[in-house]
Amino acid sequence: MNKIHQISAAHLTIEQIGEIIKNGTKLELSEDARQRIIRCREYLDNKIIESETPIYGVTTGFGSLCKISIDKDSLSQLQKNLVMSHACGVGDRVPNEIVKIMLLLKIQSLSYGYSACQLKTVERLIDFFNNDIYPIVYMQGSLGASGDLVPLAHLSLPLIGMGEVEYQGNIFSGADILKKMNWDAIELVSKEGLALLNGTQNMNAFAVWALLQSERLSEWADVIGTMSLEAYDGRIEPFTHAVHAVRHHKGQIDTAARIRELLEGSELIKQPKVNVQDPYSFRCMPQVHGASKDTIAYVKSVIDIEVNAATDNPTVCPDEDLVISAGNFHGEPIAQPMDFLAIALCELSNISERRIYKLVSGTRNLPSFLVAKPGVNSGFMIPQYTAASIVSQSKTYCTPASVDSIPSSQGQEDHVSMGANAATKLYQVVLNTERVLAIELFNAAQALEFRRPLKSSPTIEAIHKAYRECVPFIDTDEFMAPHIAKSVEFLRK
Repeated sequence: MNKIHQISAAHLTIEQIGEIIKNGTKLELSEDARQRIIRCREYLDNKIIESETPIYGVTTGFGSLCKISIDKDSLSQLQKNLVMSHACGVGDRVPNEIVKIMLLLKIQSLSYGYSACQLKTVERLIDFFNNDIYPIVYMQGSLGASGDLVPLAHLSLPLIGMGEVEYQGNIFSGADILKKMNWDAIELVSKEGLALLNGTQNMNAFAVWALLQSERLSEWADVIGTMSLEAYDGRIEPFTHAVHAVRHHKGQIDTAARIRELLEGSELIKQPKVNVQDPYSFRCMPQVHGASKDTIAYVKSVIDIEVNAATDNPTVCPDEDLVISAGNFHGEPIAQPMDFLAIALCELSNISERRIYKLVSGTRNLPSFLVAKPGVNSGFMIPQYTAASIVSQSKTYCTPASVDSIPSSQGQEDHVSMGANAATKLYQVVLNTERVLAIELFNAAQALEFRRPLKSSPTIEAIHKAYRECVPFIDTDEFMAPHIAKSVEFLRK
């Protein structure tokens, strides 16, 4: 039986989102959320009747068309036209897992009662979420400033019987999925199109997904780096607590402590060392991995705020009797952190690739390219090439998107965040970092075999044994791509 998560004003954490998605948890509105949604909608309806002052996006056009007033009989058509005309996405599809996070974040944002959506509109979004109906959304098209207009338009089209969805592995038109589920199309009312399209839920969904992956990959980087250290006959002294205590960075201190913990009980680390120093990629793991940990923690603190925010426009505040057109849809607060997170992840892969290079370099009594008979066999020569290529690509993705801006809407929207571009670049960097760490694990597990009969710590040996159940020791040249693919899957278990 599926668990139920109640949408409410209670703080929603990134960890909770991860559990909701992972466990197939269903959503329902709390009674408090229902009442806030209803109250805000009723307030705006009354405001439209009572007010003679134009209200942006409610009784006016959008963007640079804000000076054009719309008669009351056309308010519903205005909102429907907004959703249709803004669905201009191109490129690859947004993965279903991220689309589901988008749905959750949009539902959460609308539930606060500052958006003036109809209750039935929010409930239909919950229907999509609970039935694993994924609107087809595209990667490209958002400027990340008037909210994620383009991707959120695609997310919203099926509400009105348009666009496309994926359901049970098949593609359905918006009209067909409504018919199949015996649901009526939503008749949008004033302001609803803006409530659905304005907001940062597309880029924020990418950020939430990336953070969940980042914490996992950060943990793996420490584990795999420790296995590489053992395989390379590295020293433990650079991980001594006293070294890191004098510099005070939390991530650095935590990384050194984690590596010491991973090495407990190791025979290899206790062996006398011929080499006085290790290369930076080994002895500076606390400083580099730690810096990435600190960045992940910072970005998480920002995205946590955004998850629990109302970000559409105008903001409807019944308690203050205000309908204010402002700029909560602007993505800059999360665009910059997403660019920063991409850099942090790229550095995990950057230093990982350097450890791969050292492992295949034919030094420290390891055979060239980690095979017993190099020459006839190329061994692990080319996995390092692959890792280097991936890292180079990630470095290009780390050029910040958030420093760019191109004016739109005839200059009315004259500064944009490009946060959606930061998000999609970050998505690629996450995948690239995972692949490089998987290649390092492939190399480290191979290299560790050449240290037998000595063993690493029980923790590292247990991971090595589990890995060997899906990826074998390479004695002579083999088709390597499947082993790399299995290594990636191993990191996802």
